[in-house]
Amino acid sequence: MCTPETYDVICAGQAVLDCITRGKEAEPYKQNVYRAETIRLHPGGDAVNEASALASLGIRTAVVCGLGKDLAGDAIVRLLTEAGVHTERIRRLAMDTPVANLMVAKDGSRVSVNSRATELPGYRIRPEELAGARIVSFASLFRPPFADMADLAALIRAAAAQHAVICCDTKLPLDGTITLKALEEVLPLVDYLFPNEHEAAYYTGKETFPEMAAVFRSFGVKQVIIKAGAEGCYVSGPEGDFRVPAVPVEKVVDTTGAGDHFVAGFMAGILQGASLWDCAESGVRLAAQAITHTGGAGQKQAEQKQ
Repeated sequence: MCTPETYDVICAGQAVLDCITRGKEAEPYKQNVYRAETIRLHPGGDAVNEASALASLGIRTAVVCGLGKDLAGDAIVRLLTEAGVHTERIRRLAMDTPVANLMVAKDGSRVSVNSRATELPGYRIRPEELAGARIVSFASLFRPPFADMADLAALIRAAAAQHAVICCDTKLPLDGTITLKALEEVLPLVDYLFPNEHEAAYYTGKETFPEMAAVFRSFGVKQVIIKAGAEGCYVSGPEGDFRVPAVPVEKVVDTTGAGDHFVAGFMAGILQGASLWDCAESGVRLAAQAITHTGGAGQKQAEQKQ
């Protein structure tokens, strides 16, 4: 395995190939055929989005994920490599690479369609695959490949044993049965937790940000950052509780991956030794940049460089 200095950040989680249709017209231009502004393929998924954003900032980043031995998997690896992400810890398996259809409206809102390939049958992350980074980001807590609580707890312990900073972004569970109690033994090892407002309400049963943050911190989480979209974020940690407003943008193009870019910007601040406030500001700035471009990763960074 690699030395502890190999990477600044390891982003572990799910990788998806997104087929993004943007700006579909309301009426067909001929029978059963609709016109859209663009239809493009982009690498996506929380781990991929975070890793691509970090690499665009010049941060040494690797992604840990499972992909099929198929064209979609080939495309994700190629696009990540072009984005400067280290891909040597991606495992290729006899499964379908997750592919999602995303329909992005002209106001930037979106709906998506995916298949059971997102459950990643047969793929489990190995503890040694998380070695060698200053920060380990569990990019999609409570969703595959982090839906088995015993496996997840072992991975968090392994990352903590390497003295890595542990960041966890959350998702709503697929089966609706996971609670914070399932991870209560390892939540005190989590340095930064990044639920959005809907996930925070779900896992805590509370209605206000201060109440939500208090529940997470009662389980031992050191710092809680609740992502709230256009409202910015709510931060709770040793430096106190405070809100950081979102950065206004002239035109929202696509909100895909905005939360992942927030986490990436926040982690960039951690690496720089920034205060909790400055880390949050770094997150909202990168999220604001992200929603002015298409896709969750790859093309989004390419468009920003043009």
